[in-house]
Parts: sequence; C-alpha cells; structure tokens
Amino acid sequence: MVIAARGWPGLGLSAAALAGGACASGGAAAINCWFDRDIDAVMGRTRHRPVPSGRIRPEAALAFGAALSVAGFLLFLILVNPLAAGLSAAGGAFYVFVYTFWLKRSTKSNIVIGGAAGAVPPLVGWAAVTHGVGPLGLALFALVFLWTPPHFWALSLIVRRDYAAVAVPMRPVVVGIRRTRTSIVGYTLVLVAFSCSLAIWLGPAELLVALLLGAPFIALSILVLREASGMRWARQLFHFSILYLFAFFLGSAGVAVLVR
Repeated sequence: MVIAARGWPGLGLSAAALAGGACASGGAAAINCWFDRDIDAVMGRTRHRPVPSGRIRPEAALAFGAALSVAGFLLFLILVNPLAAGLSAAGGAFYVFVYTFWLKRSTKSNIVIGGAAGAVPPLVGWAAVTHGVGPLGLALFALVFLWTPPHFWALSLIVRRDYAAVAVPMRPVVVGIRRTRTSIVGYTLVLVAFSCSLAIWLGPAELLVALLLGAPFIALSILVLREASGMRWARQLFHFSILYLFAFFLGSAGVAVLVR
C-alpha cells in the first residue's frame, strides 16, 4: 500500500485493509486446519494444532473459518473498495478450494501453483490504494509467487518424513532431496533476477535492495545444494526466506517514498 501510494496511504484505509486481510487469511487458514485435520494429527509439525489436538471441534473450526472469510470480504467491501474485496475473496477461495482441497494431496507442483494464493495480498494492497491493478502491483504479485517454492521447499526438506508418512506429494517425497535442492537454487536465481526488474518502476535504489537481499538468498541456496548431510542450511534458508520477504517489501516501501 505504501508503494502504491508512494507514501503513507492513511491510517483509516491502512487499518481497514489490515483488518480485512487478517480476517481473510485467518479464515482460509482455519478452513485449511479443518480439512487437513486427518494428516495434521500424524505430522509432528502440526499435531498440536487446535483441531487435531482436540481443543476445537472440527465443525466449530469450519464455522469460524467461514465467518472470518465473510467478515474479511465485508470489511474490504464496505471500508476499502469492491476490487480489493473481490481479490481478497479470490485469494482465499484459491487457497482453500484449489490448493488445500485439490493440489496439496495430488501433485508435486502443489506449492508452485498454490503459491498464487499467497501472492494475492500485494494485489489487494495495491487495489486498496489505486482502485486498480497496475504493472508494479502485478510485479509484486509475481515476486511472492516466485519466492514461495524455495521458501516452502526448504521447509519440506526438513519435514519430508512427515509428508511421506501421510502420502502428501511434496517435492522431496516425489523427486528426492537432490532434485529438490537443485530446484531451490533454480527458483532462487529466477527470484533474485526478477526482483531486480522492479528497478524499472522504483529506480536504482530498488536494484540495491534487490541485490543486498538476493545475494545471501542465493548463497544459502547453494549451501543447501552442497550440504552433504543434515538440514542445517535448509533451516537457515527457510528462516532467512521469511526475513527476506519482510525486508524486501519494507525496503521497497522506503524506496517508493524516497523517489515519489
């Protein structure tokens, strides 16, 4: 939103969009927890979630998720604008119906395709400010879309045995550790190269942001590829990827304010 506004978009609009986004993403996540309660109960990473651990009844989780999703849509519709509301609802629906219900348990490309859902928030923020979807907004969508596979494949390397135990075809389970590591390097290189293209709209300072954050991302992906045993560097890459996305958007927002 700051990038789209080239400055602070206003407290009221920002608060409304943040509240709507929190409800929309929370609702989709709750429905995901309802649907995946069978496999979540088996995997060590997820077995303590409220539904598989028995703290919340499945039907209550589903109702909560649906209510949050509706609340998010209404917040955007009433307090922001219809386009932002529609994009937010589309992102949540894609996550639930396409990724969770279909792709996750059926194809090794689940993360590649399903990553589109996680890439919708920049479009929502852009639409909240501009009432449209511009080239830079689409570029920010593409950035998150390209970031998702190396981010999540690093995690799937670490917990690959969990996914194998529940027959979820995450990439390491289907194609093996080595090919997954190679894919992480490939996607990281494409991500960093693409991130540099945002300088077309935001200028040379954006190129500096892209290179400063992209260099350690590439270095860590290569260390993951060369790791002989264990998952030390995969863990480092997973944690850094979270910091990367936060820092990239923060840095880009700063650049947008400076070059307005």
